[in-house]
Amino acid sequence: MNPVEKLALLRAEMKKRHLDAYVVVTDDFHASEYVGAHFKAREFLSGFTGSAGTLVVLPDAAALWTDGRYFLQASQQLEGSGIELMRMGQPGVPEIPAFLRDHVPENGWIGFDSRTISNDFARSIGEKTREKHIRFAGDEDLVDLVWADRPALSCEPVWELDVKYAGLTRREKLAMVRGKMKEMGASVFVIPSLDEVAWLLNLRGNDVLFTPVFLSYLLLEQDKATLCVQREAVSAEIEAHLKSDGVTLAPYDDIYRLVAALPTGTRVLLDGERANYRILQSVPESAEVLDRTSPIQLMKAVKTPAEQENERLAHIKDGVAVTRFIYWLKHTIGKEPITELSASKKLESLRAEGEHYLEQSFDPILAYGAHGAIVHYEPTEETDIPMEPRGLCLADTGAQYLEGTTDITRTIALGPLTDEEKCIYTLVLRGHIQLGAAKFLHGCMGENLDMLARTPLWEAGLDFNHGTGHGVGFVLGVHEGPERVHWDVKRQKRHCVIEEGMIFSNEPGIYLAGKFGVRIENLVVVREAEVNEYGRFLALEPLTLVPYDRDAIDLSLLSSRDVELLNAYHAKVFAAISPYLSGDELEWLKEVLSRFCSAKPKGKGSADGAARGKGGDSLSKENLPL
Repeated sequence: MNPVEKLALLRAEMKKRHLDAYVVVTDDFHASEYVGAHFKAREFLSGFTGSAGTLVVLPDAAALWTDGRYFLQASQQLEGSGIELMRMGQPGVPEIPAFLRDHVPENGWIGFDSRTISNDFARSIGEKTREKHIRFAGDEDLVDLVWADRPALSCEPVWELDVKYAGLTRREKLAMVRGKMKEMGASVFVIPSLDEVAWLLNLRGNDVLFTPVFLSYLLLEQDKATLCVQREAVSAEIEAHLKSDGVTLAPYDDIYRLVAALPTGTRVLLDGERANYRILQSVPESAEVLDRTSPIQLMKAVKTPAEQENERLAHIKDGVAVTRFIYWLKHTIGKEPITELSASKKLESLRAEGEHYLEQSFDPILAYGAHGAIVHYEPTEETDIPMEPRGLCLADTGAQYLEGTTDITRTIALGPLTDEEKCIYTLVLRGHIQLGAAKFLHGCMGENLDMLARTPLWEAGLDFNHGTGHGVGFVLGVHEGPERVHWDVKRQKRHCVIEEGMIFSNEPGIYLAGKFGVRIENLVVVREAEVNEYGRFLALEPLTLVPYDRDAIDLSLLSSRDVELLNAYHAKVFAAISPYLSGDELEWLKEVLSRFCSAKPKGKGSADGAARGKGGDSLSKENLPL
């Protein structure tokens, strides 16, 4: 069936139930970033395969909202479907709640599967449509009625993460969270987020692509805990271990029954941004809801000493694999056919040679030439192109190991570069280096650090439309909060102080549409630098250990301090990964990591002149080959 036929079947089901609109989101029941095949309802109906989007179906029309990453892809995949593309954030494009208010009649009905809609999203729709007395029907998954061969829910075996990796036992973590519940005045904590359940119980699974988690909910009380999970996924041994720590099992879908049975006066803690609407609707009227940010977010974000040390080990393994990939790519391009997809598969195979490798941590981005200007481009059989011995290849990839989660971007010169390509690469590198060298007082937030990475770009009248940094989980999601590095305070839903032990990315970039893109990304861990009469200073230690591309750097655009920092990082890379390379790979590594000497300035636009405020102007477009 094509999308037109599928929507006709859905509308027939809507008509039977007198629904005036039906909303289909990308989420699973747990607001996961990535979802299993069972939950790809929006993709099934619309044909749009991007990772973000919401479909609204009306009796005689349909519209799909997605963000700027997917405008081109969505316009192509929706062609002929009868679905209008709503380009989020563009002038004249309404938000979904306003669209529903304008297209659903007075006293009308909006349908959705309330297990997939967050409480916050449902609330925003309700507030916008209240004046028209529009009602919700969230009890049925209508897509299930028209998707005949829908994949079953994933039910992969749950496994235990050894405490030597986690650093804290399950009992210790449960005690920490119960302490926070007491501080917040909560008697029950409903935990729907898969990464939070996995972190708290030191368990992992394989129910979600790229993220080693398992389908579950946890109902936590001061004297007991109930894990709602598919029973066949949990071995008798793990069930016994859980029971010894005060955790009992219940069927996966029992979460709604258990919440509905909470006694009068129960104070229920839940995170409305992460809890689905059906959970909230299940809370008895006699109970009190405490809609708060989950305390587990911050606990999970501050890595234990064991997690930090294991992440260092994971990044050495990852650094060896990615460095070998760069060597292979540079020495094979032009001699053998290489496409974006074949290069991606080569890198995955090199990573898989590493001990304790589990899987990739997200869909790899291997983007050659103009594809590099598409921020979240993912090569497919339809978009794959051959790479040539010239220009730039942007490789944003990551992996899951027992020792941790990695995420790295390197932009690789495949041959001769233009002055513009070298200039852009070097400006991005300069911002990346300057953020990586940050030393700051405790109390700073991500928005305080962001400008360090953007200043060299802003001076040239350039910018990038994504965050500079995101948190990273430990053998969990490659994107997590609450920490985030972004200058635009208006975009921040929740603000977070940067704490010692947090791990986040440092990834500035520049994207020139139709030409190329440059992004450089390391993961960093926050460590204490010093304590003195002015306070407690923190610094960033790089975890990622892979060379920058010597062939893409214009030294005249780097200050002498930039060069010192570059040399120091490359010395660290060599010390960490050289013992695992040999022969031609090792000789090449010695060459690409040999010390840089500061270039003589090219006059007005020199970086040293700009840095000192004399002897040259700032790095403006007039002084650069742009």
